[in-house]
Amino acid sequence: MWLPCRPGTAAGGSLPPLGKGILLYVNGIYYIFYFLATLAMIIYKSQVFSYPDDFIAPDLAVLFLMAVLEMPRLYLGFKGNLTEAEVPLGLSLGLTVGSVVMCVYLLLWQTYVLWADVLLNAVLLSAYGLESGLKVMAIAAFVS
Repeated sequence: MWLPCRPGTAAGGSLPPLGKGILLYVNGIYYIFYFLATLAMIIYKSQVFSYPDDFIAPDLAVLFLMAVLEMPRLYLGFKGNLTEAEVPLGLSLGLTVGSVVMCVYLLLWQTYVLWADVLLNAVLLSAYGLESGLKVMAIAAFVS
């Protein structure tokens, strides 16, 4: 059965916002878990290993800066997704680049990197990559 659809919906040629919205929601929930698990592992590493006191501050600063950056990134992603606007999605994509850089810092240049750090960061980087790909496709669809 044929049903008419309004321009800009899935049948009209644009990506449906539901998939991006679900991914943003899941990424937000995962980031809460990521933050708490990484914070717990930094505390664990500072107690079990000989963690230099002057190196714990940059690791914690990057983690908390990443948490502060995550809030506007997700907000702009949701806003751009729901309004189908290019500017909020583009800003969210730019903030995603900053989050990826900090995630790579925690993956490669942290004082001690455990296998759990590698696993958590790999999942987060995969989610960022998938989300960024969908954002780029959505921006391209909105512009054309």
